[in-house]
Amino acid sequence: MRTFETIVSGIRAMMLGSAERSQKKEEIAMKVIHCVKYGSHRDLVVAEVDPPGPPQPGEMSVRIKTAGIQFSDLVRIAGDYQEKSELPFVIGGDAGGVVTAVGDGVEGFRVGDAVLTPGGCVERVNVAARRVTPLPEGTDLEQAASFRNNYATGLWGLQLGRLCPGETLLVHGAAGGVGLAAVDLGKLMGARVIAAASSEEKLTVVKTLGADHTINYTDGFRYQVKELTGGRGADVIYDPVGGDVFDESMRCVAPYGRILIVGFTSGRAATAKTNHLLVKDAQVIGYTMGGLSRHDPEKNRANAEILLDWLSHGRISPYVSHRLPMDEIVEAYQLIVDRKVIGKVMITT
Repeated sequence: MRTFETIVSGIRAMMLGSAERSQKKEEIAMKVIHCVKYGSHRDLVVAEVDPPGPPQPGEMSVRIKTAGIQFSDLVRIAGDYQEKSELPFVIGGDAGGVVTAVGDGVEGFRVGDAVLTPGGCVERVNVAARRVTPLPEGTDLEQAASFRNNYATGLWGLQLGRLCPGETLLVHGAAGGVGLAAVDLGKLMGARVIAAASSEEKLTVVKTLGADHTINYTDGFRYQVKELTGGRGADVIYDPVGGDVFDESMRCVAPYGRILIVGFTSGRAATAKTNHLLVKDAQVIGYTMGGLSRHDPEKNRANAEILLDWLSHGRISPYVSHRLPMDEIVEAYQLIVDRKVIGKVMITT
């Protein structure tokens, strides 16, 4: 017959065993958001997979806390991106996390460091140390993970557009991720900024980043731009929208103006009429961040350092309008589809 002490001991052992099994399961399984077939964001899968093993030489392990998603993900998911990703792939972009292990040969990083890393919507990742950016002490992880892609796109575009202090910058899609970044950067670079968006709610947020003028372009914008510039037009036009917006931009670009082609969220890639460019003495400049990283990695790194310095000193102000858990990834992308996101939507892991 078992004694009371034996029974208690047995119960304690069962509880400890259950806790150990639970911990072991937690260590074994991790969540990841996979695109398993080209098509719709509604086909995304939240899966449980084995975590990566110990980091290899030159790598580090990072526990991701928050990751950004963006419109370009939807293009990748549809299979329409310039370079198709091999299925299945992890969706999402930059992520903010904490270093949990460091491989041989890695210098300058310690366990517990806050970092910015590629990785996307996954709980843990092993990544080459050269691809990881240490964050200055006190830098907010969410802000760090939300800003780089959008602000890097904005800065490189405005550099290509040769934006000068005192010039007029017209930003379309000004409440979107890359648009809001361009407003913020344009003001920092000394431009007079006209921000155009599709609702008063969005324009209210845009004003907080210092836009000098705002336009609701639901009913067009060229006459308002002309009026605000004394008939001259905008010196630099930042256009992530394309389609009809680009066509109308050609009507209000200043002499020797530059139109920056950032994308075409409208769904239609516009056609630039060369006779209009001749009459306007204007330029149309297309660019991608992938092109910069391939063709001029030093410039890409230099810009990243500039932006991180500005972020750590509070000179730029990334804006996050929505935060959702991994299990609500379909709802998160639907916010982008429905154009309800202002600035950035972040996924918490």
